[in-house]
Amino acid sequence: MELAGKNVLVFGAAISGISAAETLLGAGARVTLADGKERDKLKQADALSGLECRAMLALGRQDEELLDGMDLLIISPGISIHHALPQAALRRKIPVWGEVELAGRLCQAPIVAVTGTNGKTTTTTLLGEMMKTRFEQVVIGGNIGVGLAQAVGQVAADGYVVAEISSFQLEAAGTFHPHIAVMLNLTPDHLDRHGSLEGYAAVKEQIFANQTSQDYLVLNHDDERVRDMAKRCRSQAFFFSRQIELETGAFVSADAIWLRWQGKAQQVCRIDEMKLFGGHNVENALAACSAACLAGVAPSQMANVLRQFCGVEHRIEPVATLEGVRWFNDSKATNPESSIKALEAFPGHVILIAGGRDKNTDLAEFMNLVKQKVDQLILIGEAAARFAAAAQASCVKNIVQVGSLEEAVETARQLAQPPQVVLLSPACASYDMFDNYEQRGRIFKQLVRKEERQG
Repeated sequence: MELAGKNVLVFGAAISGISAAETLLGAGARVTLADGKERDKLKQADALSGLECRAMLALGRQDEELLDGMDLLIISPGISIHHALPQAALRRKIPVWGEVELAGRLCQAPIVAVTGTNGKTTTTTLLGEMMKTRFEQVVIGGNIGVGLAQAVGQVAADGYVVAEISSFQLEAAGTFHPHIAVMLNLTPDHLDRHGSLEGYAAVKEQIFANQTSQDYLVLNHDDERVRDMAKRCRSQAFFFSRQIELETGAFVSADAIWLRWQGKAQQVCRIDEMKLFGGHNVENALAACSAACLAGVAPSQMANVLRQFCGVEHRIEPVATLEGVRWFNDSKATNPESSIKALEAFPGHVILIAGGRDKNTDLAEFMNLVKQKVDQLILIGEAAARFAAAAQASCVKNIVQVGSLEEAVETARQLAQPPQVVLLSPACASYDMFDNYEQRGRIFKQLVRKEERQG
C-alpha cells in the first residue's frame, strides 16, 4: 500500500503507536493517533507534544466513528486483534496492521527476528552485538528499545535489523517476512489473551509463516513443540541443542559451544569463558550463534562477544553484595518458566521474592523447584495467596506474604545470611503494583542500594 496521502488511524499511544505515527507522517500519510485513555493517564504523554501539530489526537476514545474515512488501521501490541475497534475495521474492509507489519513493509534491510516465551531480550541483544562485528549498520528494536517502525528507517539495504518480536506483535503481522527467524522455546504464557497453548503457539508461528526456501528458521531442538515446527515451515531449519551433539547446527560438546554448518565444525568458545551464567543463557548463546552464523558472522567474532557480554538489565542482574549476601534482580521473569530458569542458575540457598499480577499458569513444576532451591519464599502482589497455596501443596516451608516490594526487601535483609542469595524473580506480570517489569526491577534495585547505604 502506498502510504502518501492515505488516512491512517493509529490506535494505542504507547511506544509502538508513537513510533508508527512518526513513521507514517514521514511517509506522507494523514495520521490520527487514538487511545482509550485520556492524556493524563498515558505513560508516553510527554512524547505526544511533538505530534500535536502534525497529527490529529483522539485521546479517551475507542469508538467505531474513529474509522470513518480511514484507509488503514495500525494497532499497538497492547491492543488485541479481537478488540472491538480492529474487528469493526475488518468488517468495513479496512486493513489492520500491527506496527511490526508496518515496519516489515518499509524495511530495506534483511531482518532477523527472535521470538519465544523466554530469553528473547538476552538473545536479541547478544545477537545484535554479534551482528555489529560483521555489518556496519545494525539496529536493534521491536519489543525492546525503539519502536521497530522507526528503527528500520535507520538501516540501508546492506545493513541488518535485529528484532525481538512478541506474540502480541505477531497477531497483526500479516506479511511480516524475516530472512532469519528464531524460535527459542514455547511454554504456556499470555493465555488470558490467546486462549490456550495451541492458540499461543499458532500466533508464535506467524514469525515464519511468510518465509520461503531462501530463508532460515532457527529452532530449539531440545523443545519438542519447537522442534516440531520444522514440519510446518517452508524455510531451511537450523537447530541448536544444549543436550545432544547435532550433525548440523549449534550444540555443546566438551563444555564448549560448537557450530557445524556446510560440512565444517568449529568451536566458538568454552562455556566457562562466557560472562553470562546459567544453562538458559547457554541456550540463548546457542541461538544467537546460530542466527549469526547464518548471517555470515565469523565464530571468532561470536566468541569475542560472548567473552564480553554481561547480560541485560532485569535478567538475573547482580545488584549488590550486602554482608556477604548477593542480591539479584530478575524482574523480567514474568512467568514461572522464566523463574525456573533463574533458580536453576543457582546451586541453592535462595531467598526468593515472587508474586505480582497472576497469569493463572500452572505452578507445580515451579514450586517443586522452589522446594529444592529456596530457603525462604517471600510473596507479594495479587498472586500471593494462590502462590502460597501452591507452595504449601508442594511442601514448601518458610513462606511469608508481605504487602509491598519494600517490605519484601526489608524481610529478605533481616533473614539473609551467607551463602544465601536474594533473588527477585516474580514469575508474574507487574501490572498490579507497577507500570511494567522495568519499573519493578529499578525500584527493587533502589531499595537494595538504600539498604546498602544504610549498612
